[in-house]
Amino acid sequence: MREQRVLVVDDEKLVCWSLSQMLAGAGYIVQSAMNGAEARQKFQDFVPEMVLLDVRLPDANGVELLREFKAHDDDIIVLMITAYADADSAVSALKIGADDYIGKPFDVENIRHIVDQGFEKKKLRKEVDFFRRELRKKYDYDNLIGNSSKMIEVFKMIKVCAGTDAKIVLVLGESGTGKELVARAIHYHSARSQEPFIEINCAAIPDNLLENELFGHEKGAYTDASKSHKGIFEAAAGGTVFLDEIGDMPLPMQAKILKVIDARKFRRLGGSRDIDTDVRIIAATNQDLPYMVKEGTFRGDLFFRLNVMSIPLAPLRERKEDIPSLVNYFIERLNEEYGRGVQGTSAEALECLQRYDWPGNVRELRNAMERAMMLEPGTVLSHEFFNHEIRQCGQASVKKPGPGPGPVGREVPAVAENGYITLPPQGISIEEVEKELIQQALARFNGNQTRAAQCLRMSRDTLRYRIKKFGLQSAGRDDE
Repeated sequence: MREQRVLVVDDEKLVCWSLSQMLAGAGYIVQSAMNGAEARQKFQDFVPEMVLLDVRLPDANGVELLREFKAHDDDIIVLMITAYADADSAVSALKIGADDYIGKPFDVENIRHIVDQGFEKKKLRKEVDFFRRELRKKYDYDNLIGNSSKMIEVFKMIKVCAGTDAKIVLVLGESGTGKELVARAIHYHSARSQEPFIEINCAAIPDNLLENELFGHEKGAYTDASKSHKGIFEAAAGGTVFLDEIGDMPLPMQAKILKVIDARKFRRLGGSRDIDTDVRIIAATNQDLPYMVKEGTFRGDLFFRLNVMSIPLAPLRERKEDIPSLVNYFIERLNEEYGRGVQGTSAEALECLQRYDWPGNVRELRNAMERAMMLEPGTVLSHEFFNHEIRQCGQASVKKPGPGPGPVGREVPAVAENGYITLPPQGISIEEVEKELIQQALARFNGNQTRAAQCLRMSRDTLRYRIKKFGLQSAGRDDE
């Protein structure tokens, strides 16, 4: 948990001392000021999260100071200190943004309770905002489904990065593979889960605005800067900053990100002081960063700094064994979303989905499922409601008769001119057909079991079992 900073402002030395001692003893970081000028300076240098502010100061009006502090940081907690004779001033302060007031003479324990309560309210506000954002993103976790070896490796890396509080993580993968979902999974499974997760798409924001979004600005930094603004690195304190599409970040900004990583400090636009930052940075890109480094379009020093903990995401065409699980998951979620009662897919539909190469990856699969479910009038999803490219992938093959692994039978290549296998009048041995196809696949790939299994749309363990069953051990090897 981050230590919380409190500034005590009162012109009575004894009041400042007693409040500072009490709050420091409660675990807060405390500084004090005895006049308005000193309060303004410490507000800038100390950057408090709460101010205990006397209504009357020798050189300033406490209510006016309240206005100034709120103009710079609308989230700051301000508790007004007032004598009972100044109750009207306290009421005025509450109307313009003070969180509470403390009357003189005061009880130290009561003040501690008010301070604790002020921080608790701020935390609750953050949590409400957090859950509101998460509710809108309810369906964004769809991509992290699958039990293929490549997805298992991804899950392992997520666990390692979350558990070790890795400060820098690089997620690599094509568009639609779920890079943002990996970033969120790392954040929400880590000790930082109660702090903010803030994302920014480096390709979507103009170069001249990106620095302002990341680091914020001071009042007067440019013409329209009427008040100070916190950037993402400041707003995400204690949490995670997700830099999506970092490969599109301009070179000058790359240098500034490198400095933040190395020094854990940054400056607002127009600012003159460094601000400490404690955030995890997760960067993601669908570009070839080593190639970009070679071409001079991405800084080599930043790449090597980011590439400490990297998580590569395989495209869907390389983990097609996950498609049945994804399809079942999407059916369940889309049934909830659209009030449907679809129970599954036809054999032809699943065949089309498994044979298509999915250039848009899991995002494209979800979109295809959503379209088909909106058009399907029945309870079994038909292939006819997929687009032409997906449908035609199933036209050159048929499913094997009889039961097979999963919801559809094992696929075998079509050999007849009409695109279908015809059952001979005298019948045929399914086991002999299966044995022949396995032998052909092993021969085609020089005995490579991994590639033969991919060709036959089965797992390598299933292929090994059948090789042993048919006595074909000498025909295959375990090469990747």
